[in-house]
Amino acid sequence: MFDFQGLHYILPAIIVALTFHEYAHGRVAYAFGDPTAKNAGRLSLNPLKHLDLLGTLLLVFAGFGWAKPVPINPFYFGANRKRKIMLVSLAGPVANILEAVIGAALLSLLLHQAKGYNAVVFYFVQFFSYFVVINCVLAVFNLIPIPPLDGSKILAGLLPNHKMDIIFMLDRYGFLILMLLMFLPTILGWFGLPRIDILGKIISIPAGWLVDGIYFLVGLS
Repeated sequence: MFDFQGLHYILPAIIVALTFHEYAHGRVAYAFGDPTAKNAGRLSLNPLKHLDLLGTLLLVFAGFGWAKPVPINPFYFGANRKRKIMLVSLAGPVANILEAVIGAALLSLLLHQAKGYNAVVFYFVQFFSYFVVINCVLAVFNLIPIPPLDGSKILAGLLPNHKMDIIFMLDRYGFLILMLLMFLPTILGWFGLPRIDILGKIISIPAGWLVDGIYFLVGLS
């Protein structure tokens, strides 16, 4: 879904998408009474506060990635702590979906209202096209229920307490599982086997549905 030649569209889109994703986590946690993100300087729209080098590079070259996790302290949440952790985790993917809707709406407005197709219009058409896709990819990727992704905390909020051993097991091995899925095509290639990209399909199929749905919503399908 990504083109290296389109890096001047992709990088700005990635920076905006990641920044608002992490800001949303911090903002919702702060609304629940947790000042940890604010005290760490993460309740900010400054991209430098949020970008992770490896996560950003992977998003550019592999199509999925992450930013620095926003620190939270659930002990500030008081009652309904489990539900509030889930909502804080859900805030990032929801922010990305909202960004995708806004980007698609601006793209629709541009395509319908622009008089002529000069270099500026062309740039923003390309930018918003990438912006929609990148935000949808980020939302879907982060909803995968494997730590340290947001989906694992959302799953924890949905599971009954007597099933929490599933989350504890995933916490122990989650990052290893995620790395294995990321590099599975390369590993299979080393042994001369078909390069099956399981993680790519897990992300690209629902992300494609999400993009199509958003374009339909704004009248671009």
